[in-house]
Amino acid sequence: MTISRRNLTFAGLAGGSLWAVSAGAQTAHKPRSIVLGQSVPLTGPASEIGLAFAAGARLYVNAFNERKPNPGWTFDLRQLDDGYRPNDAAANARKLLSGGADLLFGFVGTASADAAAAVAQQQKALFFAPFAASDALHEADKFPTVFNLRPSLTAEAHKMVRHCATLGQNRIAVLAENDAMGQAGRRAVEAAMKELGLQPPVGVAFVEPNTTQVDAAVASLGKAQPHVVIQAALFNTTAAFIRAMRKSGYAGSFMNFSVVGIDPLFVALGKDISGVVVSQVVPSPRSTTIPIVREYLAAIENSDQAPSYESLEGFIAAKTIAEAVRRAGRGLDRAGLQRAMSSMTDYDVGGFSVNLRTGVRDPARSIDLVSIASDGRVIR
Repeated sequence: MTISRRNLTFAGLAGGSLWAVSAGAQTAHKPRSIVLGQSVPLTGPASEIGLAFAAGARLYVNAFNERKPNPGWTFDLRQLDDGYRPNDAAANARKLLSGGADLLFGFVGTASADAAAAVAQQQKALFFAPFAASDALHEADKFPTVFNLRPSLTAEAHKMVRHCATLGQNRIAVLAENDAMGQAGRRAVEAAMKELGLQPPVGVAFVEPNTTQVDAAVASLGKAQPHVVIQAALFNTTAAFIRAMRKSGYAGSFMNFSVVGIDPLFVALGKDISGVVVSQVVPSPRSTTIPIVREYLAAIENSDQAPSYESLEGFIAAKTIAEAVRRAGRGLDRAGLQRAMSSMTDYDVGGFSVNLRTGVRDPARSIDLVSIASDGRVIR
């Protein structure tokens, strides 16, 4: 697979909000419309990730609504821009629910997901498939109406740390943005190292979110002489740090949580991305041997999108919602949908298993570590 910059012309979204109903096939009786309320960063520092995730979800919804014969319901996917600002995400959650959303869906960003979960708890609403949620939202006893499609940050950290330990790379440092996502990533790495019996990180450095001012972090972590730096940051900060560390003479490795965004990271780094490792929680969007990927690529042929991990995750999330609605039956209500989701502990979405009731760390969940070549090829 070669990474190329995705087409971000996602009609109606980049300019702000979109309240859209995709035309569904009509039966003798008008199909019931199930409203999914989504808030994502369509502008701002995480917009490339938000646009891709939102576009993938809409890709599935449009394909579902156009099916004939219609199963008796359609989806109304309502998408708002929060600019990666948690206060705006919370306001959007309230607006979506008051406007008739049956559930909250696919908010992007740790702080934004936490804000949406708080609103969902207050209003006893369901919240499905947050992107980059904190580990706290994976605790079913505390958040019974939150259902996670992706594994926890601790599960990703565990995969990366175990890989480092296997290679004898025990001197691990952490570079994190000083926000909810960065703090959560740092805690996840520390928890994984403790669980695996390793010493704590040899260094931890925080930088402002979405910054390229990384000199102090480079100096601090360079002195620690780590074998590998695990980064809990978005692509702009990550790219700036990798370049500066290599310029300083650092010859060690870099590993990243899946939230970094491979496509925008490649755009930012170019050939300097060589050897960078990224955790991934869904299959490669080019793995045509996997049924869900074939379904996704078939849907994407008639769109202006380019395949990406984030878009595929949005597609999978929307398909999983459709399955939960099918299981809940025609007398759909919140309680029935919650029961249906709670039962989906081993749903095969198409060669890829989904478990909506995992704990903070689910060792059975598939997490891949991929390395990126200088020409953009993703190597398993």
